[in-house]
Amino acid sequence: MPGRIGTLYGIGVGPGDPGLITLKALRVLKRVSRIFASSSSKNEYSLALNIVRQYLNHVPFELLPFPMTREARALQEAWEENAGRVLQVLSTGQDAAFVTMGDPLTYSTYGYLLKVIKRLCPEVKFITIPGITSYNAAAALANLPLVEGEESYAVISGALGGSKLREIVHKAENIIILKVYRKFEDIYQALEDLDLVGKATCISCCGLEDEMVVRDIRSLKGRQMPYLSLIIIKKKGRGD
Repeated sequence: MPGRIGTLYGIGVGPGDPGLITLKALRVLKRVSRIFASSSSKNEYSLALNIVRQYLNHVPFELLPFPMTREARALQEAWEENAGRVLQVLSTGQDAAFVTMGDPLTYSTYGYLLKVIKRLCPEVKFITIPGITSYNAAAALANLPLVEGEESYAVISGALGGSKLREIVHKAENIIILKVYRKFEDIYQALEDLDLVGKATCISCCGLEDEMVVRDIRSLKGRQMPYLSLIIIKKKGRGD
C-alpha cells in the first residue's frame, strides 16, 4: 500500500446516553476524515452513530453492513469486505474512526475488524479509545456495587441462553450476563434452577429514554426483552 497509511481509531461511545461519551473520543471524532459504524445487513440503523451525530455535522459517516448470522463463511466474507472498505479510506492517507456502543474491546464488532485489517495490512496503526461499558452504566443506574472487598465478577454472554451461567456460576461472587434479550427464557430458567432469581437485577435500555431497572425479575417471566438488556447477579445479596 503506497504512501502514508491513515490511522484507524476504535472508539467506544458509551452505553447509550450521549452525555457518557468521553472528551477524548469527541476530540478524535472531530478531526478524522471518515466515521464508520456497523449495522445489520437488513437495515441502515446504528445507535452508535446516532450518539455521535449530534456532536458532528461535517464528518462523513458510513455504515458497514454485517449479517445477523452465526454462519462462519458469511461472517468471514462480511469481515473481509468491510475491512477492505476501511482500508480504501486509510490507503489515501486519511484517518478514520470506527464507533461502537460501550467499549470497543468488550464484545464488540471492532475487535473482529481490527484482527482482519491487521492481517490484510500489518502497517496500519490502530489507536483504541475505551468507552463506558453497558454494565458499568447499568450498575450505576441501579446503584449496585459490582465488587467489594476481595470479591470477583465475571462478564458472560447470554446469546446462547443459560449454559454459560451454569458453567461459571461457582467461579465468581458476582456475574453480569450481557445479550440476554433473545434467550431470556432459558436464562431465567437457569436462574431459577440455581436459586438466583432473588439475587438478580435486570437493566434494559440504560441511558436511553425508556431505561428500566427491574429488581424482581419474576415479573419479566415470559416477556420479550428489549435488545439492550443485561442482568447483574450478586450471589451474596444486593443489600435491598
